[in-house]
Amino acid sequence: MRKKPSREAAPAPANDELDDAALFREAIGADRGKVRTLPEAPPPPAAPKPKPSAKMARRDEDTARDEFRHAVIAALEAGDILSYRTEGVSPQVLKRLARGEYAAQEELDLHGLPAQAAEALLREFLRDCRAHGVGCVRIVHGKGRNSEERLPVLKNLVDRVLRHRADVLAFHSPPAAQGGSGAVLVLLEKR
Repeated sequence: MRKKPSREAAPAPANDELDDAALFREAIGADRGKVRTLPEAPPPPAAPKPKPSAKMARRDEDTARDEFRHAVIAALEAGDILSYRTEGVSPQVLKRLARGEYAAQEELDLHGLPAQAAEALLREFLRDCRAHGVGCVRIVHGKGRNSEERLPVLKNLVDRVLRHRADVLAFHSPPAAQGGSGAVLVLLEKR
């Protein structure tokens, strides 16, 4: 049997004296010039600064919005008649609406609903009526006698929403037999 030639082990330095970094450099041959150090990486970019916000302007807008809401609520009382027409609608049409000569094709009763729910329901109702080609609707908002401040909250809400819709041609409180000051007849623009 033939013996394999034995490899001679190189004398190992006393590892007890070397620290980890020195052992690493020795293992990769850093002391023999085979390894070069990399240049330092630039620091990462700083996070972008937040955009400035106009806190005073936002506060002023909120205050103005609240004042507008309170002003509108104070404008209409329980017995007041709702009345509005766009420029394209003749005064005769508004008079016929006031006399109840237009038949309401659909009706929405908002009695007893909280203002936010009533507004959402009103907007959805008007959108559906417009989509289905309904020309005249009656919205029952009540007279507001049971509200906390004795102001007709829903009546003011209906007035405000209707005045700001482009598809509302005219509206007027109907005669007493059709709801009087507790309802409103609305003419809608057809699609």
